Amino acid sequence: MVVSRLWRDEAGGALVEATVLIPILFVFLLGSVDFLYAFSQWTAATKAMQVGARLAAVSDPVATGLTGNTNIAKSAVSGTVLLGDPMPDFQVTCASGACSCTRGTCTGMGSYSAAAMNTIVFGRGTATSCFDAASYYNAGMCDIFPRITAANVRIAYEQTGLGYAGREAGPVPTIAVSLQNLTFQFFFLNGLMGFANLAMPAFTTTFTGEALSSAAQ
Repeated sequence: MVVSRLWRDEAGGALVEATVLIPILFVFLLGSVDFLYAFSQWTAATKAMQVGARLAAVSDPVATGLTGNTNIAKSAVSGTVLLGDPMPDFQVTCASGACSCTRGTCTGMGSYSAAAMNTIVFGRGTATSCFDAASYYNAGMCDIFPRITAANVRIAYEQTGLGYAGREAGPVPTIAVSLQNLTFQFFFLNGLMGFANLAMPAFTTTFTGEALSSAAQ
């Protein structure tokens, strides 16, 4: 009888329901805030990548041999590639403090330039600091998204048909800038399985190289 009466007793039922539902409600509410913040991070990273690609197109190349007296366009002239011939196919990729030939012949590509990479990451006229750009013209990638460092930036210089062997100003590569090894930050969902190390997607922005000189306006 006692058990039967307790089974039918509904006193305190609302409190039990609230105890179950309130944590679920808070997870959804705070999770929504976190996902909106994650979308904000994705948008800022995308914009920073576009700024970086534009800077890379008009700044000294990270692969030093792309311009100068020993650039790829000049060193491409040989017994089989004559002055004025189409540039041989190549792709030079710079990331994690080094440049490597990832396709074709990259004779004379030079070495990795940390100063050139810092110009792209931190902006014109600054060395290793963010948020000090006097104008949008001087802004670098980390002025848009401060968690970006040189280690997060991957730049590929690729021959796509522009320019010619022996061109005085060097080749006219297509420049692809992408981000690597970046994760979303979450305030409330960090403790849940899988959210603490959720990687940002590998998006890429591509520009056609222009002056490839930081002295150009």
